[in-house]
Amino acid sequence: MLSLEDQNIYRERYRQQHPGWRPATEVYAAAVRAALQPDSRILDTGCGRGGLLEQLDHLPAQAVGLDPDWASLVEHRIPTLPRTAGWSDALPFAPASFDVVCASWVLEHLENPQETFAAAARVLRPGGRFIFITPNGRHPLAWANRLLGGLGRLQGRLVERLYGRAAADTFPTYYRANDHRRLQALTATCGLKLTALHAVPDPTYLAFSGWMYQLACRLEKRLPAGRHIHLVGVAAKPEADGAIYPISFGVEV
Repeated sequence: MLSLEDQNIYRERYRQQHPGWRPATEVYAAAVRAALQPDSRILDTGCGRGGLLEQLDHLPAQAVGLDPDWASLVEHRIPTLPRTAGWSDALPFAPASFDVVCASWVLEHLENPQETFAAAARVLRPGGRFIFITPNGRHPLAWANRLLGGLGRLQGRLVERLYGRAAADTFPTYYRANDHRRLQALTATCGLKLTALHAVPDPTYLAFSGWMYQLACRLEKRLPAGRHIHLVGVAAKPEADGAIYPISFGVEV
């Protein structure tokens, strides 16, 4: 079994071997920080038990978490965070309510992603950002996961055995918003503009042993840059005058 602790040890090893590299979660958090102002309103969709908001140095004045899983909301590690049960494709908020909407490991599970992108665009203020982290649908592991998806409950048991993650926390994956072409189309359809999309390598998902880690490193090295395992993206809603101002979050992959 590959525990999260062991995986993080390999991540630090990879960081030392590749100066300037950061895990996708750090790149994602940096993108969110770059988009926030002290008075910003942020919505964390698929907030789970913590995740992104725990990585921010200071929570904005107004932060809200949303997740369809009631148990995760009850067990959230920021007990003072306002949070509600709901789905990303039907956000229970008024138009123009937030400056930043985040989606952590959500897009890969969407059967109809256009509804989620449209909902995010609706609740964003002019100049707001929809920021997401998701697996790259063009990576070989995503292809393997598609095949495993046809195994139903067996997929959940396999993930539990390999990574120690409860089968109940393994959800169906569709990968319908997980490559550059689809993301460009989805954002454009909903009145957003994809201003940044970074593919971040991470060989640790196959690091069940030292030799498998080395093999995974070679795989990541051979892949074209746009096919690395994780995607971190930013989609902007135009300002009232139609202008779009990209944000910089110092990506080095």
